[in-house]
Amino acid sequence: MRVLIIEDEPLVAKNLEKLVRLLRPQAQIEGPLGSVEETLLWLEQQPTPDLILADIQLADGVSFDIFQSVNPLCPIVFTTAYDDYAIRAFKLNSIDYLLKPVDKEELQRAFEKFDRWQNNSATTFQTAQLQQLLSDLSHQTTKRYKTRFTAHYQRAVVAVPDTRVAYFTRDEVIWLVTTDNQRLITDFHSLDEVEELLDPAVFFRVNRTYLVRKEVLEGYRSHHTGRIELVLSVATKEDLTISKERAASFRAWFEE
Repeated sequence: MRVLIIEDEPLVAKNLEKLVRLLRPQAQIEGPLGSVEETLLWLEQQPTPDLILADIQLADGVSFDIFQSVNPLCPIVFTTAYDDYAIRAFKLNSIDYLLKPVDKEELQRAFEKFDRWQNNSATTFQTAQLQQLLSDLSHQTTKRYKTRFTAHYQRAVVAVPDTRVAYFTRDEVIWLVTTDNQRLITDFHSLDEVEELLDPAVFFRVNRTYLVRKEVLEGYRSHHTGRIELVLSVATKEDLTISKERAASFRAWFEE
């Protein structure tokens, strides 16, 4: 059994690989691959794997773009922090949809679905899975997002309400930058971990190193290449741009 992992956060990928090896010791793990471009190239050059574990939000776009360009004849298990993508996920070859952080029991159930998928008509099985997904989502309680964060300032641990957060950024460690440009070190290990706690209506994942709050975005500039350059009310170490592939979703989010 060959399992391809598509995940752009090294720590998350490492944890997922560890779970796969625990649950399926004989599996041959490919990857992890961290971008749409890298994965498209890999799928064009390598034999189709038996199963794909794919994060939805990648460094240069969303993994849906991969499978709409190259349709691998194998099932896919999607992972992400939000359930907003669920219906779109099941229009592809998805057999499951796991919310992060993925745990052992959830991945085990996904493997069991994969085993059943191998013994059933793919179309019949996916239809049944979609019906189950809709049922599950209808019974989910509203997710509660984190509104208060702790960070380190000199020798003290301070509490920062989400209204004072301008953005989170990764630069060796995960920094919280406030609306008055204070840079505070957090105990988070990755931006994926932070993203799972934030309200997606309020924060946007600009790229693999920045999560930005809507209230500090003063506007944006569109480039002829299709990219978007953000204009913030607080300072950043580099210009922040949205890729062409994610420009439409950013505009929709920004204008809500």
